Amino acid sequence: MYWVWMLIVSLIAGVIFGPLARLVLPGKQNISLGWTILGGGIGAFAGGLIAKALGVKDTSGPDWIQYLIQIACAAVVVAIISSRKGSKTAA
Repeated sequence: MYWVWMLIVSLIAGVIFGPLARLVLPGKQNISLGWTILGGGIGAFAGGLIAKALGVKDTSGPDWIQYLIQIACAAVVVAIISSRKGSKTAA
């Protein structure tokens, strides 16, 4: 049940982390808002798993380190999606 809850929260977090990831990335990303949110959600999920493995989620109060890890993972995922989608439209 924990994984389902984490997946739902990660997709919701994708609404915030996806656009933040695009702000972190240099240049223009030729992907839609839907792909940005999906990439942010996937990155938030992966970042949450990494944070849990590192023990970051066991802190009290806001988990700022976890959020930074999730944004970094979202930036990587958005960059990958952008490179895949951009290469298809350029060809």
